[in-house]
Amino acid sequence: QVDLVESGGGSGQAGGPLRLSCVASGVISSFSCMGWFRQVPGKEREGVASLYIADGSTDYAESVKGRFTISHDNTENTFYLQIDSLQVEDTAMYYCAAARRAKKYCVPRQLQAFEYRGQGTQVTASS
Repeated sequence: QVDLVESGGGSGQAGGPLRLSCVASGVISSFSCMGWFRQVPGKEREGVASLYIADGSTDYAESVKGRFTISHDNTENTFYLQIDSLQVEDTAMYYCAAARRAKKYCVPRQLQAFEYRGQGTQVTASS
């Protein structure tokens, strides 16, 4: 069993930064890939960033490349999503997710199907 708890969401000015955190607890060794996806009511979930834990390789959705950075602090079992140059279109509920996957399946578009996910943290960008 893995528990994921997100924090760090809130309101931010367009163009500014925001950092989301996800603390993992439980059987951490049970997953090899983690990431972040987001959802706006009435729209499909969008995977935005993934990280393969063994080698730290990352992948991003085209819509966030160059602005989002996913990272991992091994010592504290914490994952981060750094959002730079926040845009109004980034407004959504953000969820962290984790699963045991081979590296080639550790990609943003697969995150919605991951078996472990947190409760989400809301991000609202204002212009």
